[in-house]
Amino acid sequence: MKREGFTVARCTVARLMAVQGLLGVRRGRGCVTTIPDDSADKQLDLVNREFTAQRPNQLWVADITYVATWSGFVYVAFVKDVFSRKIVGWRVMKSMQTQLILDALEQALWSRGKPKGVIHHSDRGSQYVSIRYSERLSEAGFSASVGSVGDSYGNALAETINGLYKAEVIYKDGPWRGLEQAELATLDWVDWFNNKRLLSPIGDISPAEYEDNYYRQLAEVEAA
Repeated sequence: MKREGFTVARCTVARLMAVQGLLGVRRGRGCVTTIPDDSADKQLDLVNREFTAQRPNQLWVADITYVATWSGFVYVAFVKDVFSRKIVGWRVMKSMQTQLILDALEQALWSRGKPKGVIHHSDRGSQYVSIRYSERLSEAGFSASVGSVGDSYGNALAETINGLYKAEVIYKDGPWRGLEQAELATLDWVDWFNNKRLLSPIGDISPAEYEDNYYRQLAEVEAA
């Protein structure tokens, strides 16, 4: 308007647009990965923001994030061990249905030797409280836990890992052509994250080294 010789306040433009039912064009589009399910109210929050563990396979957290590609969104599911922050399972798919997180869970179970008694914590997304996923957790001998309703910190540790993933690979190395390219990049990042990335919460060492130290100390105590 200023170039046309008029000086108009932003609030005036907003009010006039509202009267006319007009909306400005927004750059990009959001992607919702958490679709709440009322059935989640039946599951308890066993973590209550206390993302701590004294040993591996005591508490796992899980979440879904997304990657924008030239062929559309792809979705990435991660399962992390809270003790070491190690990513123990992951999966990339074009759909964020229950199969996405089931595949990530199965990889985690295989890579960790099918442990029992693990607390599995997630948000209250419909995928994580689905019958198929809940039954699989029960079969594995896990206790299901979900974050509090309306609490942005209810699954904070999982979201922190997602943020690192976005910052260290997705935003840095994009744009992405499609699923295969994103999947390969995720594979490389997970390997680097687990074995080489230094994390301050565990003493500026990698998750793999942190777990190695734990098992070495445990063996020394048992031997003594």
